[in-house]
Order: sequence, then C-alpha cells, then structure tokens
Amino acid sequence: MIKQDAHHLAVPDGYPVQIMGIVNVTPDSFSDGGRYKLTEDAVQHAMNLYEQGAHILDIGGESTRPGADIVSPAQEIDRVCPVIEKLRHLDVVISIDTRNAQTMKAALAAGADMINDVTALQDDPEKMKAAKSADFICLMHMQGQPQTMQENPEYSDVVEDVYVFLAERIQACVDSGIDKQKLIADPGIGFGKSLAHNLQLLQKLDRFQDLGVRLLLGTSRKTFISKIDSGAGVNERLGGSIASVLWGVQKGCSIVRVHDVAATRQALAVQRAIQIL
Repeated sequence: MIKQDAHHLAVPDGYPVQIMGIVNVTPDSFSDGGRYKLTEDAVQHAMNLYEQGAHILDIGGESTRPGADIVSPAQEIDRVCPVIEKLRHLDVVISIDTRNAQTMKAALAAGADMINDVTALQDDPEKMKAAKSADFICLMHMQGQPQTMQENPEYSDVVEDVYVFLAERIQACVDSGIDKQKLIADPGIGFGKSLAHNLQLLQKLDRFQDLGVRLLLGTSRKTFISKIDSGAGVNERLGGSIASVLWGVQKGCSIVRVHDVAATRQALAVQRAIQIL
C-alpha cells in the first residue's frame, strides 16, 4: 500500500502492519496538546516518529477530542501545511487528519498523500472531490460531533450500525469514481461510543474485514483504557494501548494509529517473530 517499506524498520520482510504516528499541531489535543503547536517542534516530533519506525505520519491541525473547539480551515491550513512541506521528502506516507475540504486540498498540494477524515467524507461534496487526488483515504465512523459526541451515545447494535455506515461510505466513494483499493476503514474507537460500545467493537473487529478494504485501528491513550484501569492518566495508558493494538492486528487490522511508535513497533515485531517461528 504505502510507498516503500521504510528502510529503517527492524522487522521481518513482508511485515503486514503499518504504523501511523500521530503529529498534533494543536494547542488542545487530548494527549499532547500544545507540545508541538510550533512548526519546528511538530517537524522534529514527526522526524522522531519516522526514525522510530512510523510508515505513516498523520498530521492534524484541529483536535477532535470530546468537547474540542472548532478550528477554521484557514487556521488549520496555517498549522499543518508548513509541517507537511518540511516532511514531504521522507520515504513515508504523509496523512492529513482533517474534516475540512479546504484543508484537504491545501494539504494535498503541500505534499500529503493520504486523507484521514473523522466524518468519512460526509457533509460537503467538495471533500469527495478533493479525495480523488489522494493516494489513500481513511473513512472513520463518528456518532455526532466532537463537541457533544460523548454525552449519550446510543446504538441498536454498535457493531452492525458502524459496519453499515462504513459500507455505505465506501460505496459512496466507489460511486463517485474513487478506486476501492485506496480506501481504509476505521470503526472510530472513542468517537461517540461508551466503554461498552468500544469493547464490543474491539471484540468483533474481524466483522469489518467483510468491508473489503484495509482496517485502521486508533486506540492509543484513549479514555476507554482509563475506565478499565481505575482512571489511568493520559500518559499512563501505554500498556492498554499496546494490548489493544496487538488484539486489533490479530483481528485483521493492518494499520494502527499510535502516539508511541517505538514501543508499538517493538511489540508488533515480537508478535510477528512468534507467529512466523
């Protein structure tokens, strides 16, 4: 899928999992808000993730954590495009994490290869148009909006409801002329879901293989881990993050979106070594 496998990865040939490193160029993201809001800090962080083994760098200029403030496309573009321009020379896929058509277009022009949209290209037909020039597109499920999505999420059957939504969005993309091989599906752990919903989705992740596209899992440092482990702080969730990644890979996920690239790479390498012995 992704350019070439990064030459610096200390994993066996043919390794099936891609690691997406998170680069938040924001003042308010839930885990590292403010740490990388300056271009030079974000670029250095991205370079570190690349050296640790990231295949994909996911650059975001708007937080979508519960209760996050809305950011204008102009402000978002000012945050992400300088970072993308300074990273485009790397042998790594550059992803733009955005729900705005203007930002998608600007980021792709700046050198991004992939669109990662929490709204699955809904709401604005310009997003679908912009996505046609991307090499890869991740469609995520989110119930509601970031400002209110965790207030009272409800589903008839969370696994089937999310599955049907993603199947419909995949078909909408195909109908618009987008090659299905470019598409990636993300069930949206933590986006409009209770702890029970998140656990049900994780338990039955293999259901989403029937979508016929690659699966991305984003569980890194999320609140559901603290609900299991007595309120563990956001920087105390590495164990839970890695446990969920290893589970997801066993269930068919081939891309994992994480903050802790080095630890995740090591865990996946050990898992793979055991499997192929």
